[in-house]
Amino acid sequence: MIDYQREALKFQSLYLISKALSEPHDLEVLFAEVLKILSKNLGLKRGTVALRSEEDHLVHILAARGQRPDQGPTTYKLGEGVIGQVVAKGQPMVLPNISKEPLFLDKTGRRQNLPERDQVAFICVPIQSGERSLGALSVDRLFGDEVNLDEDVKLLTMIASFMAQIIQARKHQQEETSHLAQENIKLKQQLTEKYNIHNIVGNSNKMHDVFRLISQVAKTSATALIRGESGTGKELVAHAIHYNSHVKDKPFVKVNMAALPESLIESELFGYEQGAFTGAVSNRTGRFEMAQGGTIFLDEIGDLSLATQVKLLRVLQEGEFERVGGSKTIKVQVRVIAATNKDLEKMMQEGKFREDLYYRLNVVPVFLPPLRERKTDVLLLAETFLERYSKMNQKIITRINTPAINMLMQYHWPGNVRELQNCIERAVIMCDGDVLMAHHLPPTLQMPSQAQAGVASAYLDTLPLGEAIRRLEMDRISDALKQTHGVVRRAAKLLGLTERMLGYKILKYNIIS
Repeated sequence: MIDYQREALKFQSLYLISKALSEPHDLEVLFAEVLKILSKNLGLKRGTVALRSEEDHLVHILAARGQRPDQGPTTYKLGEGVIGQVVAKGQPMVLPNISKEPLFLDKTGRRQNLPERDQVAFICVPIQSGERSLGALSVDRLFGDEVNLDEDVKLLTMIASFMAQIIQARKHQQEETSHLAQENIKLKQQLTEKYNIHNIVGNSNKMHDVFRLISQVAKTSATALIRGESGTGKELVAHAIHYNSHVKDKPFVKVNMAALPESLIESELFGYEQGAFTGAVSNRTGRFEMAQGGTIFLDEIGDLSLATQVKLLRVLQEGEFERVGGSKTIKVQVRVIAATNKDLEKMMQEGKFREDLYYRLNVVPVFLPPLRERKTDVLLLAETFLERYSKMNQKIITRINTPAINMLMQYHWPGNVRELQNCIERAVIMCDGDVLMAHHLPPTLQMPSQAQAGVASAYLDTLPLGEAIRRLEMDRISDALKQTHGVVRRAAKLLGLTERMLGYKILKYNIIS
């Protein structure tokens, strides 16, 4: 005859157990709660959950109910005792009377001196995933005429299957977390290698001074201001400072001031609160908060409005700010690196840049020389870009021929390293052999000819008059020096200038003959 009350308790217990196992607690806590439910609702006393260890191949009791207070961790070898055999064989075992079973070891010591010891049955079922035993679930049962041990085995087997699913899910989660952690470490190592100081190409004296300064700045948390013309590699230097510092494992957040509309700069830097303006449907974290503990790189700092300069100054001085539309003060500890190609000193005189902000930013100034002042690095950079873009475009280009080298060395590179990089990338695409030649280079670098002069003339027509005159003079002087192998007297005669006038223009335009 069906005991409906007991069946109802079984279903209630299964519901409570499934609910308990869905909680985000440690396995020890979850399984202890399962044993508590079995004891309270179904009278299954002194339960244990033992799991098999991958490291030492022993079976360790993870959770136990009814254990003696002085009982420490308990382990079983595979095949040892009932629990060890259940884990080893993957089959349930039932001992109707533990007092008559030599196989029952009672390692936990929970049943010593029990008055009802002669009436205790021991049930142990495997916790399995497929064919693999992960552990064992065991309980005591006071047996009597109304007890059906087979039904208990079926119930415990069902609960053990729930446990197996949770164990496998946690294992998979740990593996995923470990994999992501390893990937994260790998990516950080790659970034550190990529932005290593030694990966910045340059062998000129001026670049050696830059490398020395980067090494010194990276050891501190001082604010740095990187100065230099567009295309000289200011962002690369900012990366190098961060990834060679003690906070290299912390965030590196970039903000380009020139790329953001004036109305958005404040909310981008400091974030905003829900309802601060139309469209602010939720809170947003600003870039300074994102960079907490790390570095924030403020590129094109000269484009910042005076109103935003005041708020940036407060962050630099006090290390605090409020989000747009918020009243809560947020504290941050962030290393600031700024960069600009503008003349900040002139902007201060014109009232466009605050003096106090300038001096807060200019703690450690780093000046990047233009490429025309480091001509000895041109060929080194060109070969580096040649190797990179040859590999990227799946080409085998082994060298740059002499006429092409001469053109690269003679050109004044107004766009600096970025222009040289783009020039080599184009040349690699145009090259159909294993040697990069002069005709693969852009028209602006070609030797004077009627067709190329036409291209150059069309290009000059797009420039303002002053800039066009400057470019034309530089090109003519460079060509003359090239033709005369750097002899200023002969180049001056070729150009119809006095030697003194030519010497003045060479100094004016920083032309290296």
